[in-house]
Amino acid sequence: MTSQLARVITIERFILDQEELIPEATGELSNLLYDIALAAKIINSHVRMAGLADIIGSAGLINVQGEVVQKLDEFANATMKHALLRTGRVCLIGSEEDVDPVPTPPGQAAGKYVVLYDPLDGSSNIDVNVSIGTIFSVHKRLSPDGGAGVLADCLQSGRDQVAAGYVLYGSSTMMVYTTGQGVHGFTYDPSIGEFLLSHPNITTPALGKYYSVNESYFPRWDARVQSLMKCYKGLDCGYEPKTSRYIGSLVADFHRNLIAGGVFCYPADSKSPLGKLRLLYECAPLAMLCEQAGGYASDGHGPILDIVPTELHQRSPLFVGSRDDVRLAEEMLAGPRP
Repeated sequence: MTSQLARVITIERFILDQEELIPEATGELSNLLYDIALAAKIINSHVRMAGLADIIGSAGLINVQGEVVQKLDEFANATMKHALLRTGRVCLIGSEEDVDPVPTPPGQAAGKYVVLYDPLDGSSNIDVNVSIGTIFSVHKRLSPDGGAGVLADCLQSGRDQVAAGYVLYGSSTMMVYTTGQGVHGFTYDPSIGEFLLSHPNITTPALGKYYSVNESYFPRWDARVQSLMKCYKGLDCGYEPKTSRYIGSLVADFHRNLIAGGVFCYPADSKSPLGKLRLLYECAPLAMLCEQAGGYASDGHGPILDIVPTELHQRSPLFVGSRDDVRLAEEMLAGPRP
């Protein structure tokens, strides 16, 4: 697709064109994606003001994850809620920042979708101007239509997602999403206030050139994980060495590897034996995106998308990116831990 054509296809036009390919589509999911895009525009406007207004730094709170809440975390979470809860398209939302799922307000129509999201992933990097992002996941409710949503509506496997995506607030702002028909990226043009198609049909290489991991955790990894990381470096196993690229902001690391090829790793370790990243808000949506782009996502032993969660804030190890690189992780981590 030429750059000239990409400039004139808005996210709204693209979603409508995709909807026409599905005869049974009602338009509700399309409108829900517009709602998320609108929230992203509002969050983006505040991210761009960080450092000029009193919106950086700690809000003085600790969230359900035991993490310090940043002011922009609070703002992004509130923005997503306002954009979603009164539309009649959702029955329930779940946020990394909230202890429990949030139902639609009393008297408000409850829709057929559930949205789970991390409002501002990588927010610890806000104060130093590193790229951050919003991650979202969409499921159809399991409970009867019309009534309030229930926790079980949230606790679905990644295979049951009907849409997933992220917004990257970086040198440019991008929204990348999938509804199971490939992965497509849109760059925000602030001069007209629209997301424009810039990366249609994203495909990630089967073998990547980067590996992304926090190497300072090496002493906390078990011997199998340590051997895997040495293998990615080309040591001891004959694997073609990769270049280390780690930003420490999940959306930014994932986006680079999705486009250029590579693997992002956040293994379990002695401090976090069940993993650190949130299954519903981070791992599952990125896994859907990656597999739709030809990649793969695993907890080190099997597909992330096959895990059926039992808790809203369940954590998981994550290996996601180029298919062959993630398969190597599964091969080297197979069997009981040493």
